[in-house]
Amino acid sequence: MSTANKSDVKKVTVHVLQSMKLKGEKISMLTAYDYTMARLVDAANIDIILVGDSAANVMAGYETTLPITLDNMIYHAASVVRASDRALVVVDLPFGTYQGNSKEALCSAVRIMKETEANAVKIEGGKEILESVNRILSAGIPVMGHLGLTPQSINKFGTYVVRATSEQEANKLIEDAHALQDAGCFAIVLEKIPAELAERVAKELRIPIIGIGAGGGVDGQVLVIHDMLGMTQEFSPRFLRRYHHLGEEITNSVKQYVADVKSRDFPNEKEQY
Repeated sequence: MSTANKSDVKKVTVHVLQSMKLKGEKISMLTAYDYTMARLVDAANIDIILVGDSAANVMAGYETTLPITLDNMIYHAASVVRASDRALVVVDLPFGTYQGNSKEALCSAVRIMKETEANAVKIEGGKEILESVNRILSAGIPVMGHLGLTPQSINKFGTYVVRATSEQEANKLIEDAHALQDAGCFAIVLEKIPAELAERVAKELRIPIIGIGAGGGVDGQVLVIHDMLGMTQEFSPRFLRRYHHLGEEITNSVKQYVADVKSRDFPNEKEQY
């Protein structure tokens, strides 16, 4: 099995992702919200960069994803696109820009594509948002779905617990996944659902299934980069693997800088003109 890298994939597209699923090659996906971080992530051969509405949490300090605006998302996405040579860049449609109004959904998606030059948009929900999905797809804009725990619906659910644990909710998720595929979505994110259910969806569907807290039986994985690098400390769900403790390192580096300035150690003779 070949591994996608810069030598054999110059730019990841939705067709490349479909090919990866067919070959059984896992898809890697991380969030990024600014130029500098996106440059580093893209250079590491990530397959997909998600400009998530999680920017509301990790970049702006909001408790939920609901307050972030379309203009905010466009600002972050444009910065990421300028940094990305290889990765497919997917941008979340934020809360209030597509629910219940397919014309507004299309206008929101068109703005993202025109003003950021991103490659696709992501939208939360199942059959209830199919009209918006269809209208966006009719404009030739690739759409990634998102089922399971949908953070934009936090006030409806009232909690971030694992979703689709009941038979009724699991059956609805399966139906929604098929509906999104039939509509033309190129991939679906499944968030915080039982691993067995997620694996079943990945096997039943032709399109790639990306998991976050959905076990290893799906076609790829996504994490929020601030979480996996340990820049955030207050968020520790079971599915999160921290690959670094960058938050601690940054704080210690700043403390050392403060001490060096106070003690007149910085700058030294070599660090001035």
